[in-house]
This record gives sequence, C-alpha cells and structure tokens, in this order.
Amino acid sequence: MNVFRRLLPTKFGFKTSKKSCYAPGICSIHSSPDCVVEVHSPEQEVIIALGSNVGNRLNNFDEALHLMKQSGIQITRHACLYETAPAYVTDQPQFLNSAVRGITKLGPHELLSVLKKIEKDMGRTTGIRYGPRPIDLDILFYGKFKIHSEILDVPHERIWERPFVVAPLIDLLGSDIENDTVASWHSFSKHSSDLFELWEKLGGESLVGRNGMKRVLPVGNHLQDWSLKTSLMGILNLTPDSFSDGGKYISVEAAVSQVRLMLSEGADMIDFGAQSTRPNASKISVEEELDRLIPVIEAVTKIPEAEGKLLSVDTFYSEVASEAVKKGVHLVNDVSGGRLDSSMYSVVAALRVPYIAMHMRGDPSSMQNPENLQYNDVCKDVAFELYERLKEAELAGIPAWRLIIDPGIGFSKNTEHNLDILTGLTTIRAEIARRSLAFSHAPLLIGPSRKRFLGDVSARPAADERDPATVAAVTTGVLNGANVVRVHNVQYNADALRLCDALLERKQR
Repeated sequence: MNVFRRLLPTKFGFKTSKKSCYAPGICSIHSSPDCVVEVHSPEQEVIIALGSNVGNRLNNFDEALHLMKQSGIQITRHACLYETAPAYVTDQPQFLNSAVRGITKLGPHELLSVLKKIEKDMGRTTGIRYGPRPIDLDILFYGKFKIHSEILDVPHERIWERPFVVAPLIDLLGSDIENDTVASWHSFSKHSSDLFELWEKLGGESLVGRNGMKRVLPVGNHLQDWSLKTSLMGILNLTPDSFSDGGKYISVEAAVSQVRLMLSEGADMIDFGAQSTRPNASKISVEEELDRLIPVIEAVTKIPEAEGKLLSVDTFYSEVASEAVKKGVHLVNDVSGGRLDSSMYSVVAALRVPYIAMHMRGDPSSMQNPENLQYNDVCKDVAFELYERLKEAELAGIPAWRLIIDPGIGFSKNTEHNLDILTGLTTIRAEIARRSLAFSHAPLLIGPSRKRFLGDVSARPAADERDPATVAAVTTGVLNGANVVRVHNVQYNADALRLCDALLERKQR
C-alpha cells in the first residue's frame, strides 16, 4: 500500500495525521481528516541532492541544473560543493556532492520521473548499486510531506547516516527557522531534535577537511579548498588615478614586470583593475576600460610564471567581465556587488566563473557621502546587505558554490567601521548564517591594503607608507576568519600569511 503522510501542527508546529493515503500521478495535495490525496495543487518546496563521480563532475552538475529548470523546477538555493570519498563501494573515483532547494508544481512521483529521465539522458545506467555514475539525483524533502510508496521514500531513507548528504542539506537552511516547511524538515530528523543536532551527532564541521570530505570552490581547472591556506591576491592597477599606485603600470611592459614580481614574491592570484574605485573617482566607459585591460591580460597569460596562477578582473561592468574571462581571467571581482550593472549577475552566471561580491553603498563618487555612512551595527548591517545581494545573484543563476564575499573595507565606511569589520568578520559570517549557511561558508576576502583608515590610525598620509599597517590589518583579518587578502605589497604580506596560517594550524590541533 502506498502511504503519503502530511504533517499537521505539533513539534515545530506540526504533527502527523492518524490515517493517510495517496493517489498517484497527480500534481498537488489536498487533505481531509482521514485521507491525503494529490490533486492539481499549489507549489511545493523541495530539496534535491546531487552526486557525480564520472566525467567532468562539475559540468554534470551544471547540466543537471539546466535540465531541472527546463523541467519545471525553479532553483532557489544551492549548497556548497563537497568532494567526498566514495561510500559503500569504495573502489571508485571520488564524488562531488551538493544539493539544491527549489519550487515545483510537479507531484512527488512526477518529480521522481523527471529526475530519473535527467539521469538517463545524462548517461546513467543501472550499473552497480552505489557504484560510479555521471549524475545521481535524490529527493530529500518534498514540502511538509512524508512519502512512502513502492518506488519513493521521502525523506530519503538513508539521509540520516550520510554526512555527504547532510552537509549540503544543512547548507540550504539558515540557523533561523524561516518558515513552516523548514520547521517540518527539522521535525523529520531521526534520533535528534532537529537537523542541526543530527549534523552535530555525525561530526558537524569537524568532518569538513577531514575523513575524505572537503568543501571546495571551482576555479580555473580545479576544485580549490580555501581552508588549506590563506590565498594572496596581488593588486595590479592599470589606471592613471588610483589612490596608491596610479600611473605606474600603464604600459604593458611595466604591468607584466610587476606581475612577475608579485608572483615571485608569493602571490596566488593577480587582480587586474583598469578603472579607479577610489573615493570620488568618476566612471570611465566600457571601451576605455577594455583598452587598458585586454592587452595586459593577453600578455600576462603568455608568461610562464602565470602558469597555474589565478587571474581576476576588478570591474563593475558585465561587458568587461565577459571579455576578460574570454581572454583567460578566472574570477570576476565586482566592487558594486552587482549594483552598477543590472546584467552582471546573468552574465557571470553564463560565464560559470567565481564571483566576488563586495559590499558598497552608492558608487565610488558617492560612497563616502554622509547618508552612506549610517549604520546601526556595521557588521550586522553589512552582513544583511551582502546577503541580499548574494541572494539576488543566486536567483540569477550564480550558485553559492561560486560565490566569494567581501565586506568592502574602505567602501562606504569610516575609520571606526573599518576597524569594527576587521575584528568582526566572525559576526558577519554568523549574521549571514542566520539566513543561509551556504553563503556563510563562502570564502571571505578582505582588502585593507594602504587604505586611508590605516593612514588615519598610524599618522601616515602617504599611501605607500602604510605597508606595515597593512600587514597588521591583514593579520587581524586572517586570524578572524578571512580566506583571501588583496594587497599591493606581496612580499611583506606573504610572510604575514605564513605566520597566520601556522598559528591557525597550531590552534586547530
């Protein structure tokens, strides 16, 4: 007999009805005191797990998501990516695991049929149970319902024993319980009071980075575990008017020479900026920015020192981002967080590259205006505004596993705000986590290098005299949770990062 149970109010506001039944093949759900039947109904919120260990695993995920969207599943949230050791059948390649949250009008068995068709169309065959597969799609939750039939169990019967399923599942939630559907998911948790307790019982965050499970972000041609070491981004300003080094690297030869120097001193990536974003800077056109930028990118991609290094473009124009990626850039670094070009999110989504979303109010010409410096609590306000931008980016098609966050030190902030952010990075993560644990796990970038607040504190009016203060700011940020630092003086800060990473490693033992 098929069983389809709907939750009614008790724990977290729900309880299970005493008697239930299910009519297969219909799209929505109505209930009576004695029976639950599917009819053409409202939309349901669902969670679908993804796994792959055959072929290009990330491309498999991208293709599966594309086919899901075409089949009537609106993707609203993405978990992080996890590279995991195989379970049950261990003699096979490592898996890539994640999950998505979405909205659908499909009934549960219609949804199952759609997912099975996607698996088949992508080359999955019957094969060995738990064996290799190009794509694996499982329904973890379907609305507020428990489903048991000959072909479908929801929640999935083995969720509770699989950290590689629970980790991305937890990412799709916030630490705050946002609605009744999420409350019902928590109530389904076996052997624990909620899903968070289940995750902790399995090992929680202590499992990530150990026991064959890594949280990764795809960049270039590999999956990067940002927890292994702090990444160092060297700044290359191709502008005549940047606050620190404007005019120094306008020629291609000078720019390439500086890139070589920064790479030799320990830079992991180079950030190309062809438009000044200093306070009160005026915009230049897309064409002028490209004229400055593209010849340098073309030259740098040809030097042997750049092999295996990451290249980033600092721009708020989607057209510039697109052209730079075509020329070999791996990341898009947008100081506006998508606010200055309405096409940025959709363009980056199509490019399938990591996106650095920075917090700023207004634009460089207005960001330090008094109205843009008003905060109740700078860390909490920045976290909320960043979350809103990340959510928009995700809904436009940039998955959480391609997002990097930057609280925007020096942008729409005064000296006290910048100091509070450096010491409050954990607060920013925690505030984002209230709404999205996936976003809170995103790599966090800081860029305090040579900025005015350092001069104010250390009485150094000249920007190039602020390198010692930059090292102190970078050290503070890294010890408080930053994963990437963006700096002018690579040599000094590379030494600081080595010490910070050693200290953090000792602390974790």
